[in-house]
Amino acid sequence: MPKARIIKIVSNQYTLLNENKAEFTAVAMGKLRLKKSPVVGDFVRYEQHEGNVGIEEVLPRKNSLVRPLIANVDQALVVMSALKPEFSSVLVDRLCILIRAAGIEPVLIVTKLDLIVTDDPLYRTLREYRDGGMRVVEVGRDRPIDDLLSVLEGKISVLTGQSGVGKSSLVNRLDLKFDLETQEISKALGRGKHTTRHVQLHEAGGGWIADTPGFSSMDFTQLDPDLMENYINEFIPFLGKCRFRNCRHENEPDCAIKQAVVDNKIPQTRYDNYLAIYKMAKEAKETQYQ
Repeated sequence: MPKARIIKIVSNQYTLLNENKAEFTAVAMGKLRLKKSPVVGDFVRYEQHEGNVGIEEVLPRKNSLVRPLIANVDQALVVMSALKPEFSSVLVDRLCILIRAAGIEPVLIVTKLDLIVTDDPLYRTLREYRDGGMRVVEVGRDRPIDDLLSVLEGKISVLTGQSGVGKSSLVNRLDLKFDLETQEISKALGRGKHTTRHVQLHEAGGGWIADTPGFSSMDFTQLDPDLMENYINEFIPFLGKCRFRNCRHENEPDCAIKQAVVDNKIPQTRYDNYLAIYKMAKEAKETQYQ
């Protein structure tokens, strides 16, 4: 049977893209939906049935997200603004932990850089992320989007990030064949309302991109707090070197992570964020079972 990828779902209608780049609609056949409901990003096998196309099989997924509901993602673009709303490194680190835990690579996209001065402390923060192995793309009205296009090439990407940072405006700059609704930021709150109402893959920069509901739908209920250390790039070289095997890098003696912070091998901000996020994740886990 031929193979295709689901790029859009509306009700029970699935838009497929086959290996010849042809788009067409299909329906799920028989008991398929009871076994595994197809989601955007899935690779499927399909057949013709009396003039209609039917999805017969959902192929194994390399990864998937529950909220937003999407599968086989290569990277997540964590979109943050320099100002309005203000850049939040703790939110970036929180999202990156969740994204890496799902088997997806995060890429940091920073918008509205035209609103800050060239010696703003934010640039030091971005340098720290780069030094930690994260790809960082800087975007502003006066900056070309070539770097962003190169990030998208050959990849399936999802967008996430704080509301009001300009995700929809960013996607619209790519000159795609779709228009995402954009809104003015509420001056009273300094934040924007979520404007994207469904998940759909759109061709962009030689790859595919999905605008998704944003960070507020991503939570910690499926994340083991004690595994968080594995999803922080700067921590990885020092894991397994603490005195205690179950070290959580809080108040334990002879902690390799804390020593690396003292030695300036791990940014203080990254460590402080870890402590805050670990506490948040632990509380979320405890609340889940109450």
